[in-house]
Amino acid sequence: MSDLQKQVQVLLDELVDSGAETGLQAAVYRRGELVVDAVAGVADVETGRPVTPDSVFYAASALKAVGATVVHVLVEKGVLSYDTRVAQLWPEYAAHGKEATTLRHVLTHSAGIPAIPAGTTPAQFCDAEVMAGLIADLEPWWTPGARVGYHAVTFGFVLAEVVRRATGRPISQVLAEDVAGPLGVADEVFFGVPQAQRGRVAPLVDDPAGVAAFAALPPDLPLFRSGPRELFPNAALANNPDVLGADIPAWGTASARGLARVYAALLDEVDGVRLVSPERLRLITTLSTDGIDEMTGGPAQYGLGYTLGTVGMTPVAPTVFGMVGIGGSAAYADPATGVSVALTKNRFNPVEMNAYEQVRALAVAAFR
Repeated sequence: MSDLQKQVQVLLDELVDSGAETGLQAAVYRRGELVVDAVAGVADVETGRPVTPDSVFYAASALKAVGATVVHVLVEKGVLSYDTRVAQLWPEYAAHGKEATTLRHVLTHSAGIPAIPAGTTPAQFCDAEVMAGLIADLEPWWTPGARVGYHAVTFGFVLAEVVRRATGRPISQVLAEDVAGPLGVADEVFFGVPQAQRGRVAPLVDDPAGVAAFAALPPDLPLFRSGPRELFPNAALANNPDVLGADIPAWGTASARGLARVYAALLDEVDGVRLVSPERLRLITTLSTDGIDEMTGGPAQYGLGYTLGTVGMTPVAPTVFGMVGIGGSAAYADPATGVSVALTKNRFNPVEMNAYEQVRALAVAAFR
């Protein structure tokens, strides 16, 4: 066992023993090699089932980066282009002046449709075909490319429909066959969790203090206009079997090991598999937008589908790219060090990601 593995294991155990966390996983890859695969705590508080490296956790928007990665793999194969107009593949999307929207606009959260209709129901939300129809009929809040605002849900549904129209396959199938499958983690990284894998899911439990702090945020925060409040991620929603099994590619479920491995294969070859070329890696991790995000009020520093230079809203090295999920799960990578770090957890705290930041700090110190 390496020193870093020991240090991360001690940290995870302390987080669980202190009551700060319930169950969690952490994984670190460096230059294509898995150097940390640590777990602690309980996956299911009702049964006492322990967390194992094979457990999978709802990781919310951390999976947005996986959706973007699917697109990059298809661009690498010549199936798509970043300048492909969405309406070229999906003619209905051109409604209400959206005909100039490109795949690049979607990946950079500048497409101008940061919200789903306020009346969207949970049943509609779990139906990809229905959601595609609702989103195609949206009126943009701004001219595509003119501004940047986090597309909390529409990001995933637009990418999914573009991928389906381009390949004839749902995005979950493309993920399994073209990304996760070649990496050996098709059973660890999902948009919708197949029925056969549900027994491995670690149900979420709410962190009372974190949930209360989120509820106390100003009600006029623009992010709260991105959809009905009943569809904002929380433990009850994530544990809902219909949501868990639905193809909702702005969110997803994964193991830390699976997420870290996907990032590792963007940086380097992993057991003979590299997802994109070094040239494409540089392109997709180059700053495409800047300024203030219209929806979050934080920095709008996006590459093509990833946040750049920040972990959540905390500034870090400018070469770091990735995505945090509401609730505290996250995964990021740094081409400068060759390190990718992922953490998944089932104690849902929508306002902090302290566990991830502590694991990342250990990894940074180890490979500085």
